[in-house]
Amino acid sequence: MDNYKAPIRDLQFNIFELFGYDRHYQDLPGYGDVNAEIINAILNEFDKFCSNILSPLNAVGDQEGCQWHDGEVTTPGGFREAYQQYVEGGWPALAHDPAYGGQGLPESLSLILAEMRGTANWAWGMYPGLSHGAVNTLKHHGTDSQKSHYLSKLVEGSWTGTMCLTEAHCGTDLGLLRTKAEPNADGSYSVTGTKIFISSGEHDLTENIVHIVLARLPDAPVGVKGISLFIIPKFDVLEDGSLGDRNGVRCGSIEHKMGIHGNATCVMNFDNAKAYLLGEPNQGLQAMFTFMNTARIGTAMQGIGHMELGYQKSLAYAKDRLQMRSVTGPKNPDGPADPIIVHPDVRRMLLTQKALLEGGRMMLCYTGKFVDVIDHAADPEQRKAAEDMLSFMTPIAKAFLTETGFESANLALQCFGGHGYIQEWGVEQNVRDARIAMIYEGTTGIQALDFIGRKVLGSGGELLKNFTREVHQFCKAHADDEAMQEFVIPLQALNKKWGDLTLHIGTKAMENADEAGAASVDYLMFSGYACLAYFWARAVATAQAAIAGGSSEAEFYEAKLATARFYFQRILPRTNVCEQGILSGADNLMSLSEAAF
Repeated sequence: MDNYKAPIRDLQFNIFELFGYDRHYQDLPGYGDVNAEIINAILNEFDKFCSNILSPLNAVGDQEGCQWHDGEVTTPGGFREAYQQYVEGGWPALAHDPAYGGQGLPESLSLILAEMRGTANWAWGMYPGLSHGAVNTLKHHGTDSQKSHYLSKLVEGSWTGTMCLTEAHCGTDLGLLRTKAEPNADGSYSVTGTKIFISSGEHDLTENIVHIVLARLPDAPVGVKGISLFIIPKFDVLEDGSLGDRNGVRCGSIEHKMGIHGNATCVMNFDNAKAYLLGEPNQGLQAMFTFMNTARIGTAMQGIGHMELGYQKSLAYAKDRLQMRSVTGPKNPDGPADPIIVHPDVRRMLLTQKALLEGGRMMLCYTGKFVDVIDHAADPEQRKAAEDMLSFMTPIAKAFLTETGFESANLALQCFGGHGYIQEWGVEQNVRDARIAMIYEGTTGIQALDFIGRKVLGSGGELLKNFTREVHQFCKAHADDEAMQEFVIPLQALNKKWGDLTLHIGTKAMENADEAGAASVDYLMFSGYACLAYFWARAVATAQAAIAGGSSEAEFYEAKLATARFYFQRILPRTNVCEQGILSGADNLMSLSEAAF
């Protein structure tokens, strides 16, 4: 199969036409020079790296995997050379602070490139992807000394970072963690414990790896209030910035996994490892959320990546594979059969992928703008509004896009029939690689609990109202546009139902706390489908305006209209099932005794 090619035209539609990134950048301090010409040049240049260098290594990484020997990990053939090219091209530094060697470009643009990188080769892309979270955490919580010691090397990519949370006995419930940190006379700490499932924990791509680790101080309170955050480099960093002795941290083994074989998922043993407190004592979980929230947006991007890769492969196959004749007459009369894209069910699978993919990409492009505002807007009220919206959107994006990403990857495999189940087409790898995204950085269930509990009910519904108010204003603005009514009318009704369901859950939860948990996943998925309905309606308005203006790309815009119509008529009704699940209550989940299972 052909290598991945970045969907440049669809990215441009989102960046320039739908969300006005170029105008958005003009409104933020320091971004005035970031114009359409620069953005397009970056997209096209990075596409060359992704399609020519990373994409051919995707199958290599899956088949070779990482190799562990005596605590050292060797990445698959070509990974190290690709990483060197990535660093030489300046790509790791793109969206980071120039004070530490970054190029100072917007974070929203970096997220677009992360989609391209991840779609081409998700396992490879995790190595630099985790460094991005480490940089953000150090930038927000590190001392000046820590920033000077670590940030420039992480920004340029000569070092990478990890996030070390999970232990064998505690995953989501971090209050149970046992890793200990003992203070040393010189102000450092000695950390002892074992962490599991550490992505990129050990590898041969860089000279140093900076681990961001949760541990407990000796006098720490029990539970999550007694967790501190530490920097533990693989090699200690001396005062002049050079590398010192090997630290007391070793990779005990690597996991044998269902997918993402090209990324080393490690058991990391800390044995009196020299560590440095990051942030305030016993405030580590709050600081770690800086890293985790970056990772959650990145994982949402993973869902898009698997949708895009599956869609590209299955679309090409459906146009090429000849099977049977169309029931309405031959469409390929000179051939022995018609291409399978003529058959309605194949089109259902392709259009489902296309609608979820392009709608999901809109969701992340929309969300990315808030990251820019938080980082750079001068107005504190504008930053607070962006923080609220990002807080609201993050659990939806992470959970909804990884769930629909896995669905889409499976539909792509189904388009291939039996050929999809064998290795050489790459679609079965895509399914395996996609499955982890619904688990790590907080499972779908955890995201749903956070969403309904903390973000919606916990804010008294205010975070939800911020979004539904925007949807309402859009519907009001297009109330008299007859061509928009097939989209505006159902969107307006859905927006009202969203509020009604929220009130229902909140009222029931006051009587029985299990009601919120019982409704949570259905509620989050309902919210995801509702968000995509809004973004697709916006896309329709943009496409209709382009067609009315005599665009030379009428076929591109007509495809947007047709896909939006498919979404509203074929996918959006899934919200009815979500609604029925919510209204059915907690009893059908909780009444059965444990012994009866």
